[in-house]
Amino acid sequence: QVQLVESGGGLVQAGGSLRLSCAASGLTFSVYTMAWFRQAPGKEREFVACNTWPGGSTISDSVKGRFTISRDNAKNTVYLQMNSLKPEDTAVYYCAATPVAAGLLPISVRQYNYWGQGTQVSVSS
Repeated sequence: QVQLVESGGGLVQAGGSLRLSCAASGLTFSVYTMAWFRQAPGKEREFVACNTWPGGSTISDSVKGRFTISRDNAKNTVYLQMNSLKPEDTAVYYCAATPVAAGLLPISVRQYNYWGQGTQVSVSS
């Protein structure tokens, strides 16, 4: 049974920082691509970032330079460091996982097999 559990969301002021965590269980973490998506009310789920082991990552242009994705295979955990937060970053943030496929950069919802429950990030002006 695969489980992804997000944590670290909350309410912050614009310009502040948060670090989200996603703890995975029930899968071989090192052979899975891990990703973060977000969804604001009334909008489609949007790609934020993904990474593979070792060292490969992709960041959405909308957050590039402000957000960083990383992982700790020993802890089966992927992180999203969010700096210089803006009100438009307000959304529910979801962790997702899919098996690594050579030559692919999975950035769409349909490419991911497993999802967490989401964690709310709210950024005030």
